[in-house]
Amino acid sequence: MKRATAQTLTLSLLLIIVLLFWITKSIGAQEVEDESEFNYIKGSDKGPHRWGYLKEEWAACKHGKMQSPIDMSHERVRIIQKVEKRSYKPANATISNRGHDIMVQFNGDAGAMFINGNEYLLSQVHWHSTSEHTIHGRRYALELHLVHQCFNQSVKNNVSVVAVLFKIGKPDKFLTELTPTIKTMIDLHEERHLELVDPRRIKINNKRFYRYLGSLTVPPCTEGVIWTISKKIMTVSKDQVMLLREAVHDSAENNARPLQPRNPRRDVHLMVPAKI
Repeated sequence: MKRATAQTLTLSLLLIIVLLFWITKSIGAQEVEDESEFNYIKGSDKGPHRWGYLKEEWAACKHGKMQSPIDMSHERVRIIQKVEKRSYKPANATISNRGHDIMVQFNGDAGAMFINGNEYLLSQVHWHSTSEHTIHGRRYALELHLVHQCFNQSVKNNVSVVAVLFKIGKPDKFLTELTPTIKTMIDLHEERHLELVDPRRIKINNKRFYRYLGSLTVPPCTEGVIWTISKKIMTVSKDQVMLLREAVHDSAENNARPLQPRNPRRDVHLMVPAKI
């Protein structure tokens, strides 16, 4: 009986490892890893306004009708009462300087968020400076993306990104823990292994957040991404923002894609707690 239980546990662990590997590769395949293929320089032949012309598979960057980022204009937001669950936990991770951003890739089970009853596993986090999304026309100093994927093949929109916006103020605790490692990676396109990274250290407002259907904000600009934008603005120190800018390549010091057309058919919802 004990042997059967042990075998069952071993098989379960193997399945989890395979699943996490598949999710990592799946999300990685959607985002471009080689920053030399594009940049953020305005007017450059590889800049944001040219992404859709650089490769045939990047056509959505040019022709897509549900592109991100966008502005969260208050007068066009529909209020919906709803509560969603996020449950994160510490996991082994790898921190990488991808040239166009700094990314923390979770190699173990870092938890998940749940949308309409579907589980989206947390895969990685990365930063954009300045913020990509704006709220009522205001742009902020930094934007953190938590990228998730749903492995249920019946789910059409299987990528979900939670965004947290930051203004200059007190240092961000999550970035503070990573600062010594990031300092060793300035202008180096490489990675470092981390034993445990706790995504619960990322402060997210679970009570009020914007929700809309958009796209990846880097090539190939794949659409069908479920965006969750925390309404509460957090703080980050000026030194932390400058470190993230210094670490990446010169063409990505300001690695924020310009705002995209919102288009009349796109709804933006402000999710608020349901009344008891």
